[in-house]
Amino acid sequence: MAAPQGWDAAGADVVPNVTEDAAPDTGEQRYPTAALALAAAPPAKRSDRRRLWTLIGVMGGIAACGVALLAFFGFSGGWTALVIGVGAAVIPVPLLVSCFLWLDRYEPEPVRYLVFVFGWGACVATGVALVVNTASGVLADKLGLSDAIVAVVVAPFIEESMKALGPVLLLWRRPRAFSGLIDGIVYCGLSATGFAMVENILYLGYKGYADTAEHGGAVKGAAALVGIFIVRILMTGFAHPLFTSMTAIGLGTASRSSTKAVKWLAPLAGLLLAMLLHGSWNLMSVIAAAKPIILLYGYFSVMMPIFLCMVGFALWQRAAEGRLTERMLTEYARAGWLSPPEVASLGTLGRRLSARRWAKRVAGDPGAKAMKAFQFDATKLALLRDGMRRGLDNTPARRMEALAEERQLLTALAAYRQVFVGRDPQAPMAVWDGSRYHITFPDGMVRVLAAPPTPVVPVPVVVPPPPPPPMYAGYPYPYPYR
Repeated sequence: MAAPQGWDAAGADVVPNVTEDAAPDTGEQRYPTAALALAAAPPAKRSDRRRLWTLIGVMGGIAACGVALLAFFGFSGGWTALVIGVGAAVIPVPLLVSCFLWLDRYEPEPVRYLVFVFGWGACVATGVALVVNTASGVLADKLGLSDAIVAVVVAPFIEESMKALGPVLLLWRRPRAFSGLIDGIVYCGLSATGFAMVENILYLGYKGYADTAEHGGAVKGAAALVGIFIVRILMTGFAHPLFTSMTAIGLGTASRSSTKAVKWLAPLAGLLLAMLLHGSWNLMSVIAAAKPIILLYGYFSVMMPIFLCMVGFALWQRAAEGRLTERMLTEYARAGWLSPPEVASLGTLGRRLSARRWAKRVAGDPGAKAMKAFQFDATKLALLRDGMRRGLDNTPARRMEALAEERQLLTALAAYRQVFVGRDPQAPMAVWDGSRYHITFPDGMVRVLAAPPTPVVPVPVVVPPPPPPPMYAGYPYPYPYR
């Protein structure tokens, strides 16, 4: 991307010369229609053949585990119990999935990654845990040990390890899929939701309905099904996502750190905490067989407070993404890539919604669509910039990949902007040069004005294509723009 005339690569605060009698020539590509502007945004990268076969292999393996689980349940416990268990277990899934998607509104993750972690938890993690827990139970019985050992020691270890393994593989192979704690919570939460769904099939369909109906009839089986549904779904449906959220915090912390020790120790610490929390809950369940009051005490005094604290933490982190976006993109505004109103409109979900409504009012449905894409890519750009500052791209290949992604995002933002900028008849045309506005007044004169302390959102501002943001002191590598 060539720098415009008047740009001094050695200076961070240099602004092209402007006059007060004419707006500067932005040199920005104009698109006659909204469709052409949207089409000008860089297309998504196509997967090569090797990546395609890898994807087929991974998804095929997950599907095979799912089929094996269904066959095992069907042939060992009966197909009627399987149908009843599936019907009851899937009821909370849409709600839980919707909560995680709602949490991830600033920068929604690719659907393929969400499907992967959910499928991993539902098929692979559940299948491995079922085999290990069953084998451990048989071994404990032969050794004359209590089944409580399996519930308190073995189950938390294998279940939390397997639920976390899917997101860990994603972080290893696709590190850019993780942009912080929210992504870790979403990925691990969906993996745990898939795991809990299949586990609930076993408890609701077989241990609840089938086992009771076999001795007491269908009515008692239905009553047992309702009782277990109340306990496992309505009261403790958040348990598995809550346990795995401890691992999620560790993975999210590791994804934003350039320190090798943190990258290894943070996920391990989170995983150990998840196992401890899971084991403590199972221990309370075992003790409650003799004293039910113990389970109620543990539920209301331990589990619920931890759950509410985790919900509050997740909401705080989500708001922090908006604050981070506004803070990082301010540097692009100083360099002239973005205007202050655009940056200010990205700080909260309420502002983003207002900007979309404005874009729809002035440019119709294409405007709303373009504004939505603009906001998503702007958030990606802010997170990318934050990663650069943290030194996450510490290899030549990662550095070039980050720079290429930055160029792509800036080009996409310019294309999306063309759909809604300059279409509001109630606002004058304004051009932002990185430090001042050039506003065309009703008398036809163009006057240069400083930016107000609080940006007016939204205002239709044309942004010229300036050079990249200034290099930080101590920045690990220089920008290759010259």
